[in-house]
Amino acid sequence: MAVLARDIPAPVGRKRFRWPLSKLTLRILAVNLVALAIVAGGILYLNQYQEGLVAQRLDALGTQGDMIAAALGETAVPRDPTLPQALDPVLGRQLVQRLAIPIRTRARLFDGDGVLIADTRMLAVGGVEVRLRELPPPRTPGLLDPWLDRLYGLLDRWQRRVLPLYREYSDQRAGHYPEALQALGGVAAATERVSGTGNTILLVAVPVQRFKEVVGALLLSSGIEDIEARVRIVRGDILRLSLLALAVTALLSVYLARSIARPIRRLAKTAERVTGGRGRGVEIPDLSARRDEIGELSIALRQMTDALWQRIDAIEGFAADVAHELKNPLTSIRSAVETIQRVDDPATRDALLSVVIADIRRMDRLISDISASSRLDAELARAEAEPVDLTAMLATLVDVHNATASPEDAAPKLVLSADRDLPIVVAGVEERLVQVFRNLIDNAVSFSPPAGEIVISLHRDAAGAVVVVRDQGPGLPPGKIETVFERFYSDRPVGEAFGTHSGLGLSISKQIVEAHGGTITAENRLEAGSANDGPNGAPSGAKVIVRLPA
Repeated sequence: MAVLARDIPAPVGRKRFRWPLSKLTLRILAVNLVALAIVAGGILYLNQYQEGLVAQRLDALGTQGDMIAAALGETAVPRDPTLPQALDPVLGRQLVQRLAIPIRTRARLFDGDGVLIADTRMLAVGGVEVRLRELPPPRTPGLLDPWLDRLYGLLDRWQRRVLPLYREYSDQRAGHYPEALQALGGVAAATERVSGTGNTILLVAVPVQRFKEVVGALLLSSGIEDIEARVRIVRGDILRLSLLALAVTALLSVYLARSIARPIRRLAKTAERVTGGRGRGVEIPDLSARRDEIGELSIALRQMTDALWQRIDAIEGFAADVAHELKNPLTSIRSAVETIQRVDDPATRDALLSVVIADIRRMDRLISDISASSRLDAELARAEAEPVDLTAMLATLVDVHNATASPEDAAPKLVLSADRDLPIVVAGVEERLVQVFRNLIDNAVSFSPPAGEIVISLHRDAAGAVVVVRDQGPGLPPGKIETVFERFYSDRPVGEAFGTHSGLGLSISKQIVEAHGGTITAENRLEAGSANDGPNGAPSGAKVIVRLPA
């Protein structure tokens, strides 16, 4: 039987490896270190610096060779042009040793036949030739020197150019060195070669002339150990500074990343606990004292969490209110249906059926209004605000109401107190703003006496547009001014059938106005002997004030 991977138990006691640094820390550290390492690595090559020093050394050897060759041509060759022009071996050897040894350069002199006359590396002492070799200066190795030597060795092998091989012969002749042969031909030559030990040797050959006749060749050679030592010192200084910079950069990067990653991790863990349903006992850390983007993130998360809990409370309250409002007509319907089964009187049965039909209509109206209220937030969030002319909108609503009102019903008349030629424009969703003012007009009409008057005024203030709807009804009950905007609140006029309104009209209006950034309030009109507002007396009606930002 096949065994699925999910059926294999996980190993016990084995923990997943976790880096001591966060991913954000590693990324910041990598970016900073890689950039610095590239700069340090590029400086370590110093190719152009070393090549410049080698070119200067070759130029200096050429100048020195020209000077020594001119001296040899003047002193080591007979001055009489009628005599054979040839180098004096003894005088040439002495002159070469006297001129070349102080400049710390090896010099070899070949006569016109290519025979070696003098070599500053070989001194005759008591008839025995002694080879001279300059020892390197003493150096006290440091702690990093072995590692630096290895690094320099790798860099040298990596950067080393392919050079012709330099060989040392026991019986040296000009034919062993192409540069010397070229100088015997009257042309100076300068080249770089590499010895069998890997050391670079600079060779400069110049012709020795007398009356433009080539009588010999002077070959100067020099190593570049001092140049390499100088470049090595510069590289060492740069490397030490780079290591110090790397260490400082690493520490600063870790500090910066931890100052960013730690609070973000705290916020993330707290958000996970909130997501896990730990309840309101989980508090988002307050990092507003940082005064940076993380502090702003902390403030935003705290505000978002508070808004989330408020929304949850609102949803729970809304669900409870919906259940309560739907339970009342359901209870009435159930009682009526149960009573119908026990009643034989047709009149009573018809009355009970009327109650059932009225409650069903009430439930249908409730469900429709509840559905509209629940969709309102999402629709307003998706809708795009456009310029809305409140003057034209209210004028249309007033004209339509007055034109459709039936004289037999003695419906209240609407009066618009505004300059119809002066547009007052706000940003919003026109359909929803129409819904607000229709609700307010319907509510004012239901409370106004027959043949009454409802005044709708519109004006502009410093904050935006102000719309006031005044009726001539009984006014708002004492202590209920703020309650009228709550869901399912219903304080209907005398004589109106129960359940005609769902109690969501003003609540929906407030929801729409606040979504547009405005406010809606209600208050009583105080009677002062006229229909206008007064400071004293009984209420002469109610007024609802809507303020919308321009």
